[in-house]
Amino acid sequence: MTMAPNSKPCAESRVFQTNRVLPPDTNNHQTLFGGKLMASIDVVASISAAKHCRSECVTASMDSVDFLHPIRPTDAVHLESFVTFTGSSSMEVFVKVIAEHLISGETKVAATSFITFVSLDEHGKTKKVPAVYPETDEEKYLFDSAPDRMKLRKNRRKLSIYLAEQIEKY
Repeated sequence: MTMAPNSKPCAESRVFQTNRVLPPDTNNHQTLFGGKLMASIDVVASISAAKHCRSECVTASMDSVDFLHPIRPTDAVHLESFVTFTGSSSMEVFVKVIAEHLISGETKVAATSFITFVSLDEHGKTKKVPAVYPETDEEKYLFDSAPDRMKLRKNRRKLSIYLAEQIEKY
């Protein structure tokens, strides 16, 4: 793989955060409230984006948060994020959420998410970001599959703009 000048490895943007699930964080099913997890995902992803480009960033889109397994008060919640792909001023950040049962030690991937951030200069204008390159098998898989997600993201954005225009007519 040929690396662009000033490119950075995915690992340089990697962020880890661990939280405990406390009673105020749970919903009526006694599992972690989805909105609480989404806020944590956005925070760790924003740190990864800022570490990669070393500038202010804004969330441009959240492709999805796929909740795969419930997270319970007996669990610790580990979030891991890193930049997987870059455009000219945008960065795709992957977040993996792992639930760890604190008594048994059993772990499972409880959620995944892809979020896009845009780098901003000191005047709030978009700013070019360094390219990113993968090193591990996981990073390579996410890097190689990113163009497909990018295409879907652009199409979804066009549909969202169209929908907003239609709604504004009413």
